Amino acid sequence: MQHPSSKEQITHWQGLIRQYASYLPVTDTTPIITLNEGNTLLIKLDNFVRKIGGEFDLYLKYEGLNPTASFKDRGMTMAISKAVEKKAEVVICASTGNTSASAAAYAARANLKCVVLLPDGNIAMGKLAQALMYGAQTIAVDGNFDDALRIVRELGATGKVEVVNSINPSRIEGQKTAAFEICDQLGRAPDFHFLPVGNAGNITAYWKGYQEYHAAGIVNARPRMCGYQAAGAAPIVDGQIYEHPETIATAIRIGNPASWQAANHAIKSSDGWIGKVTDEEIVEAYMLVAQTEGVFVEPASAAPLAGLIKCVKAGRIPEGSLISATMSGHGLKDPDRAIQCAAKKPIKSEATLEAVSKLIGL
Repeated sequence: MQHPSSKEQITHWQGLIRQYASYLPVTDTTPIITLNEGNTLLIKLDNFVRKIGGEFDLYLKYEGLNPTASFKDRGMTMAISKAVEKKAEVVICASTGNTSASAAAYAARANLKCVVLLPDGNIAMGKLAQALMYGAQTIAVDGNFDDALRIVRELGATGKVEVVNSINPSRIEGQKTAAFEICDQLGRAPDFHFLPVGNAGNITAYWKGYQEYHAAGIVNARPRMCGYQAAGAAPIVDGQIYEHPETIATAIRIGNPASWQAANHAIKSSDGWIGKVTDEEIVEAYMLVAQTEGVFVEPASAAPLAGLIKCVKAGRIPEGSLISATMSGHGLKDPDRAIQCAAKKPIKSEATLEAVSKLIGL
């Protein structure tokens, strides 16, 4: 089901703003800064479901196939477009990695100065490489993400910079389009939607998107929203700020989510839930989805899959359910973690047919 933004039929994908303009706060005069983000794959996982003992259909929204390899591009095309519309000259964000990569890329596209604040030593190398390559002024803060976001908020209050974190409402508007796409791709809304929760902007945005499609009569139901945090960074689950959040899933290593209340609203309104999973459970799901389906995701993306595994064991998922899950970023965002976790390591061999044949059992 397609919804072109103008009377002229779109013949090829031109980014999510043009595709869903009627659902977004844009006008004909809004400058559209795009890298043709969106329209990501919805991949059905039969092998994974069988392996975990499920009796349902599971589809992954593979957001790692966006231009900077994460879901952040959805919100950033909107945030940067609106920043240009407001004549901003400098954009700024705090980030655990994906936001910085996306902000830097879209700022480069718009010829804006970009400043990113990162927690020193707590960012995956793939994400740091992106921010540097796109030309952002990159500042490593001696603190965690929450410290960086506090500084960004204070700088935003001066009116001299445009903040493009998810506290910017344009970010949520862009990110909600993933829910539209899932419904368009499935021809209906799923029964459950699983996703990782860090700063909680994504669960807020997806719920907003599902609600809007339901209100427009495009789908006749809305999913139960099921969010998962890492056990070492689970402020929403535990109802308390984490001063020193810790998890291998750096994208959700956040102790005081900016969209905390909105996430709670999404959970309650959808009759969903939010849970937490250990790093060990995250790694298990991270490896399993790669080895059973050939889908490589960043560790944070494995949190909802780990949560789904727990739900199957607890009997919480009715047989025949239709489930979607957000894979927030590509596995190549954090190659060091993948190499550390991989069960199989490279085997050294002599450069002869006989030696290689022996190793592979021929």
